[in-house]
Amino acid sequence: MMLDPHSHREGPAALGRGPASGSRGYFITGTDTEIGKTAITAGLSWLAASRGLRAAAIKPLAAGQEFVDGQWVNEDVQRLRAATNMGLSDAEVGPLQLRTPCAPHIAAALEGVRIEREPLLAAVRAVAARADIAFVEGVGGFRVPLIPGWDTADLAVDLGLPVILVVGLRLGCINHALLTAEAVRARGLHLAGWVANTVDPAMPHVDQNLQALAQGLHGLPCWGHVPRLADPGPAAVAAHLNPLFPHSSPALQP
Repeated sequence: MMLDPHSHREGPAALGRGPASGSRGYFITGTDTEIGKTAITAGLSWLAASRGLRAAAIKPLAAGQEFVDGQWVNEDVQRLRAATNMGLSDAEVGPLQLRTPCAPHIAAALEGVRIEREPLLAAVRAVAARADIAFVEGVGGFRVPLIPGWDTADLAVDLGLPVILVVGLRLGCINHALLTAEAVRARGLHLAGWVANTVDPAMPHVDQNLQALAQGLHGLPCWGHVPRLADPGPAAVAAHLNPLFPHSSPALQP
């Protein structure tokens, strides 16, 4: 059954601003860094595109580039771009890309780059406005500093999108997931669902952990359990996802 993910919103922030008038989407956050947010975001984008939606995948900040074929590229941005069906450029998928693979505020300081709140938000909204649905991936966990007084949790609040929580299945994931869910809700954001992504393929007691996560997240819909994949491409990841985003739903308001 398809549900409207924008019903039963939690708090005033989720009632307010989307990335652009007439657009809708989700903010993808995670329990930590390196737990598969990009793979899940790409899978969701690919799945939405396969349903006939113009799907945008956006990573507002991406740290870590390699010099490939004469140009600097970010692997996550490349993966997201390949999962969309809108012909987006690297700059549209990744508005701010830094070369140093570390926390964005540190990378920006090392490279003499200013992270500017309003231009970054405007870039995200401009791409989202052209899409039927946008998947905006955060960086690291839910609260990563960007500039003084503004972190990735503030970025999510500014965009006002429902949040999808990617839980990296490894030791400690229950605590990390419940704390992150608590932080998301404390910001007045609607937590629309969660995805379990296998980080440690040798993790014991997976079923018991999944049961504890479901109970601790109070019946929040699980959008899928992704195993460790030899080829974690968008189509392969999408095969393990069962998202509740509908074919059409009321638009978010600016």
